[in-house]
Amino acid sequence: MTTMSQPAPVNIASWVRDQAATNPELPAIKQGDTVLRYAELESAASRFATTLSDHGVTAGDRVAMIMPNVAFFPIVYYAILRVGAIAVPMNPLLKAGEISFVWRDCAAKVAVVFPLFAEEADKAAAATGTDVIMTVPGEFEKALASTEPTQQIAEVTAADTAVILYTSGTTGQPKGAELTHANLGSNVRTTIETVLPMAPGDVVFGGLPLFHSFGQTVGLNSAMAGGACLTLLPKFDGEQALSIISRDRVTIFLGVPTMYMAMLAVQDRERYDTSTLKVAASGGASLPVEVLRGAEQAFGLTLLEGYGLSETSPVASFNHPDRPTKPGSVGTPLRGVEFGLRDDDDNEVADGEIGEIVIRGENVMKSYWNQSDATAEAMRGGWFHSGDLARRDEDGYYFIVDRKKDMINRGGYNVYPREVEEILYAHPAVAEAAVFGVPDAMYGEEVAALVTLKEGASATEAELRNYVKEQIAAYKYPRIIRFGPIPKGPTGKILKREIKFEP
Repeated sequence: MTTMSQPAPVNIASWVRDQAATNPELPAIKQGDTVLRYAELESAASRFATTLSDHGVTAGDRVAMIMPNVAFFPIVYYAILRVGAIAVPMNPLLKAGEISFVWRDCAAKVAVVFPLFAEEADKAAAATGTDVIMTVPGEFEKALASTEPTQQIAEVTAADTAVILYTSGTTGQPKGAELTHANLGSNVRTTIETVLPMAPGDVVFGGLPLFHSFGQTVGLNSAMAGGACLTLLPKFDGEQALSIISRDRVTIFLGVPTMYMAMLAVQDRERYDTSTLKVAASGGASLPVEVLRGAEQAFGLTLLEGYGLSETSPVASFNHPDRPTKPGSVGTPLRGVEFGLRDDDDNEVADGEIGEIVIRGENVMKSYWNQSDATAEAMRGGWFHSGDLARRDEDGYYFIVDRKKDMINRGGYNVYPREVEEILYAHPAVAEAAVFGVPDAMYGEEVAALVTLKEGASATEAELRNYVKEQIAAYKYPRIIRFGPIPKGPTGKILKREIKFEP
């Protein structure tokens, strides 16, 4: 019997080439007054591919990127993929020691750096010997103009790595998740075909960091595959975001919960025209139901919450636009993706019970770069173990309860911070809340909360404590409440591990 082999997936850099052939004059990337049309993006990427080859980059080499959300990012990104090399986008805020670790770990052949971050990158280069290409505005464009383009796009197979995304490293050193062209290609196709349709004429808000999987897959790659325009904001600000929506007539907004909170907090936001928005998506962190309802009402759109991780390309589940949505839920698994819920012994749990989300499908990473033990641990039984706790209802919708490591054990009782945070967010004075455990001599851990109040609002610790206490079991409410700003990462995700808390 003969088995039909699947056709090898194409290099995802071909999306730009294909759009340039069919829609050469359509805008692909916008950043302020800068507009890159598809033909211009294809030309620039093909020319920078030559520059990379001149620096000795060949198929399979790792090329690091330290760049903010500027128009140079997609040029460099697609040039790397074009030559068959592996893109390693990095958080531009990393310090020299952190940069050096990644460059050594992936054996980066070249690093492409935006000059704003030259100081730390130069220190890392001195320590590692990595070849650095600096993308200086003005000089970069002139150099491209005088460089011959690389017309050919490297052929790839399903097993070829396209991108290595380094995880945040909350436990130990960061690990590099290897995502193949097949992983990213299928995740993008499924996203734009089933969840967030993107087509020529659509304008996608590009405020999510492009080095991060959400901004890279759902923003950049999905927009390019669909022929839409991605309008970039290098550093998120609520008022600037509203201004871009109005100026560029944005149709699709992508954000994390704190971005929606920031826009809702803008004074007189009605002066910005947001009527072109058709749909919005939220991911990266749990979306409080109060924020979801507030955004839908303020901007007159459907806000779909989804879920994913760097290791899953990232999109794994979503509230689908053609099905009922459930506030507080991350929806159902994406096409081509399977979910399970497991207990600590890797046994499946029943609907309504809490278990760890495990995932398998065409979106799941190839491996952690050069970490076979970590890969084997994460991929036990052929399922990726997410570390996220959730429950599933009778309709198959998943509700994230919390990160497994964030769960609080108070005197033998499990407390899930998100449940407490949802109640705090419903208080009219609360803008943001983070609930976590602090060491306690009697109970092992005590429930604590750090709260940011809305501008002009007031509330006391006792008032908020009693407010929560009235709505939740006695062991769950926060005994300790403090007020102040809550630390966030580059995507706007709340970083509980960085909260310095004195009981």
